[in-house]
Amino acid sequence: MISVAVSGAGGKLAGPIITAVAEADDLELTGLYNPNRAGTEMSGLIVLGDPVSVSADVIVETAHPDVVFDNLQAWRAAGATAVVGTSGFTPERLEQLRSMWGSDTPCLVVPNFSIGATLMMRFASEAASHFEAVEIVERHHATKPDAPSGTALASAMGVAAASGSSSDQSEELVRGARGANVEGVRVHSLRLPGLISQQEVALSNAGEVLSIEHLSTSYESFAAGAILAIRRVGDLEGGVHLGLDTVLG
Repeated sequence: MISVAVSGAGGKLAGPIITAVAEADDLELTGLYNPNRAGTEMSGLIVLGDPVSVSADVIVETAHPDVVFDNLQAWRAAGATAVVGTSGFTPERLEQLRSMWGSDTPCLVVPNFSIGATLMMRFASEAASHFEAVEIVERHHATKPDAPSGTALASAMGVAAASGSSSDQSEELVRGARGANVEGVRVHSLRLPGLISQQEVALSNAGEVLSIEHLSTSYESFAAGAILAIRRVGDLEGGVHLGLDTVLG
């Protein structure tokens, strides 16, 4: 039995993960953490506001990017294994996390818990070397606190590692019109109130375009991947790992 705590309790991502953990026969939900909701009851547990009180084999981190490093420092000090669903891990922030976390226990950063989104990123990386240019368009709900999304950042890094890049022959008449440049791959972020998560990776050669797209229509789409990460993160070597693909097989 794996004991599990969820940080960021009360958030949109945390909700379906908490439910899935509570329903799993091989997992035990032992703690919920959110200083802003401390003392309230969720899923039969009182939400904790002191990180020292949180104890579990695996802690799933879903809190806001502004506080994620403070939280992870606390989980590292507690000796817990971490699964991180918080967005916003740029290459620079990943290096900062690797330096802070060390190599004693595993920490798995998951830009997107959706199985479909993970496969989209895998397929895009596999295709990248066969195309002259690639660009990423990601669409998320208007209240998302960061841009680009963690999924788009991870997708761009995966494409770049596979020698994919964007064409940069156009001159920007308005700054930002060509989107963000992530390791040579252009990323465009749309924020609209009617969306949850949608991303397209467009790859092109002369005369053809391959579009790989994923759409999440419910936050429930993230539950299965989160459970998979919780179950398998303990099998990883100590240190920081990136992507659900690491444990998907």
